[in-house]
This record gives sequence, C-alpha cells and structure tokens, in this order.
Amino acid sequence: MDVEQFRKAGYQAIDRICDYHDSLRDRPVSSQVEPGYLRKALPSSAPTEGEDFQLIADDYQKYIIPGLTHWQHPSFFAYFPTSSTFEGILAELYASSTSNPGFNWSASPACTELEAVVMDWTAQILGLDKAFYNTSEVGGGVIQTSASDSVLVATVAARSRYIREHPHVAMEDLVLYTTTQTHSLGKKAGLVLGLKVRTLEVTAHDDFALRGDTLKVALEEDVNAGFHPFFLIGTVGTTSSGAVDRLDEIADVAKHYPFLWLHVDAAWAGVAFVCPEYREAYQLPAINKYVDSFCTNFHKWGLIHVDGSCLWVRHRRHLTDALDVTPEFLRSKHGNAATAIDYRNWHLGLGRRFRSLKFWFALRARGVNGFQKYITDCIRLNAKFAQHIYESDLFSVVTKPSLAMTVFRMAPKSLPHLGTPELNALNRGFHARLAARSDIAITQTDLNGVFCIRMVIGAEKTVEGDIEHALALMKDEAMVLVRNWEGIGGGRRGRKTCVVPSHSH
Repeated sequence: MDVEQFRKAGYQAIDRICDYHDSLRDRPVSSQVEPGYLRKALPSSAPTEGEDFQLIADDYQKYIIPGLTHWQHPSFFAYFPTSSTFEGILAELYASSTSNPGFNWSASPACTELEAVVMDWTAQILGLDKAFYNTSEVGGGVIQTSASDSVLVATVAARSRYIREHPHVAMEDLVLYTTTQTHSLGKKAGLVLGLKVRTLEVTAHDDFALRGDTLKVALEEDVNAGFHPFFLIGTVGTTSSGAVDRLDEIADVAKHYPFLWLHVDAAWAGVAFVCPEYREAYQLPAINKYVDSFCTNFHKWGLIHVDGSCLWVRHRRHLTDALDVTPEFLRSKHGNAATAIDYRNWHLGLGRRFRSLKFWFALRARGVNGFQKYITDCIRLNAKFAQHIYESDLFSVVTKPSLAMTVFRMAPKSLPHLGTPELNALNRGFHARLAARSDIAITQTDLNGVFCIRMVIGAEKTVEGDIEHALALMKDEAMVLVRNWEGIGGGRRGRKTCVVPSHSH
C-alpha cells in the first residue's frame, strides 16, 4: 500500500466508522453469532500472495462487525462502561502512525513527557493531593493497561519494600488482604506472585464496605500466627455493588502497621471525582491523606479508549527500587543522570504504547466541564432508573444505588411467601430471559448469597428513552415469570419453574 492507496482506504475507514456509530441504536446490543463462527468463515491459512485491500476492508464489515458486542450501544448496561470517542479514535490513529515504544525518555521524548503532563492534569481534575503529581518529584502517575496491572505493579513494589525492610521474612509468610467484594484482581495478583491472600467478609449491614474493626481482628490474628501483613486493597466502587470501603477507619487501623501498603482500586468510580460533589462521600479525603497508591480507569467511565488505567503512587522510588533493571543497552545520558522519567521502571513490561495522546486529545476537546457533564448525565439517568425500581411492585433495590449503578432483583409483592432460594431461582430465570434478548445487555452478580441484577449506565448515547425502554422490557419479562410461577389460575400452588425463551427478541 502506497501513500495514495492509504489515503483512499483511510477516507473510507473514517466514513465506515462514522456510519457504524450512527447506526448503533439500530443494531442488536450483543453479538448474535455462535462460538466458532469466524473459523468456519475464514480460510484455514494466510494467503500466499497479498490481497486487494478493498476485499480486506469489506471482509471486516462482513465477518468482524457481526461478531462484536456493541459496548457503546445506548442499551448496553452490562459490566462497567468502556469509552469510545471520536477524539480517542483520532488519537489512536496518530499514535499508531509513529509506533514509538516509549520505554525510556530518549526512545521518544514526547511519549514520556506528555504522559507525565496528562497524569498531572488528570490528578488535578480528580482533586488528588499534589503529593501524587509527577512535578512533586516524590510521587507520580503512570498509565497502565488495566486496574489488574496497576494492582500487580503496586503489589510488587509493596513486597519489595517489605522484604527490603524485613530481609529475614519468608515470602510465604506475607499476607495480601482483599474482601469478598474486591475485584478478582486481588486474588490474581496473589496467584501470579505466589502470595497468601486473605479475604475478609463484608456484610449488607455495612453496605458491603470493609470496616476498620474487621481489618483489625484479621491483622491481629495473622500477626499472632506468625504472618506478615504487607498489602491491602481497598475499593471505591466495587464491581458487584458499588460499595465504598471505609478508608478512614482502615487507615486508623493500618497506622499501627507501618509497612502495610494501602492500595485503593477505584477503577470505575474514581473518575466521578471529576465532580467535586462526590469526593467526600467516596472517600477522596482519605485517599489523599493515607493511601500509598491509587488507581482509576479512564477507559471505563472517563472518555478514554482502552487501555488507559491511571496509577498514582505517593513514593515513586518504591516502584523504581522494585522494577529498575537496566542493562547496558538501555542506559542513556538522561537516564543515568536521573534528569528524566524512564517509565519502563514504573511497570512490568519494557515496551509501551503512546497512550497519553488520547488523554491529551480528550481532555483538550472536552474540557473539565465536558467530563463533568458526561458523569452527571449518567448519574441522573441512573437516579431515574432507581426511582422506578423503588416504586415498583415487581422489583426491589438490593443495596443503595452507587453513582451510575443500581443493583436490584425481582421481588414481586404478589409473591410475598417466597424465600431467598425461591427468589434466587426466580431472578436467575429473569436474568436468563434478559440475556436471551438482543436489545439489551445487562449482567448479574451475587451479594452474600443473594442473586441480583446489575444495571450500569455509561454509554454516551444513552438517553431517558433508553432507560424507559429498559424498564418496560424488564417489566414484560418479569411478568412472564410471575404468571408462570403462580400458574394459570393456580395461585401459590402453581408451577415454580422459570421459563427461558428459546428464541431471541
């Protein structure tokens, strides 16, 4: 492909991308293909001779688009949102056009310097303490691929610090702490690093938040048993319920364990700090005062393409002490003189993508006000949805709504005799019916034995009409199950099976 061929193909690609986004509302939310569809459609080996690019571009439309789940669809309410903006698309195009690995400053100075700048910009708009700014030259921020990578990097740094201060402690005696609502990233970090992970119970009474008393008991038990607490993951906005751990209480306990690293995972909810009115309730003051590291994913709820996980640390030397491996071929004048950041020492890999460009584009194009409007629009729509659930005779809220997420379940007032096992069965059937539809995407969870449904709003194109549509179809599907449960004229003696449709809507 020469320059003119690329220019022509590029124009066509932009046109097709625009058409795709314009048509999202008319598409099924979830892919309707079956496993193995693509292998059946494609040749069994790569072509011997190069093919015409128009054929390749057309095959993308023919084979790939049908296999996509459309996360930007206005009726996508599953998992957490993932951002896709035109500014980000253009930034990714520019970034890929130069292909700079950016492992140290001299490899491509703009890659490093822009990342240092935009990490300070984002820290500022979130209200993070200046101790986390790169300009502090003590702490700083770095873009990771995911919150899982962020916690893995922080765990490695914490482990290195602890062993350095306690050289006679065996690795198998270290303990990493999570809760029953912490994201699986905590257990995975323990699995990858061969560390003992202790999971602390949290309860509905405490809104599924970790409290200081629970942590205190666990730490005392483990120390008395000869173990060494070294790392705790606190969460702001848990995946299952949006819970916020009581970081103020946790810090009050942790101060008696000076080498216990406190990491806060706010992968989804942390972006809401761009709106000052949510900072107090979601524990930003405690984050600024106490934590060793903090992570939030702008690629979830922050108008930045995957991947864009922001990790800030209070003391950058803990990262570099743990991760700096510099063979001769990586040495440079500025690196040796420590006059520039070498971000390869702030994460596990060596090569890295030019991720900061999409932050720069989006932050400049939207401005702080644009980010705030996007967040508050999502929260407003969720409040509307939650209010309908509160007022419903079919559904009930399981735990208080959190920002743009509501966790609810079927609890029909016409079936007051149902206990938890029956309600769980009813809700599994309800979720199965929703999952069989093509016009909505929504996910389930389990909160201490209660099966429930998660509704998360985050697509930029979602408007009130989409919420009303979701509520209407949920009511329709729920009524099918209620009638089936009651039985035709059988009242409480009716059948208790949850029928799942064999067809897709």
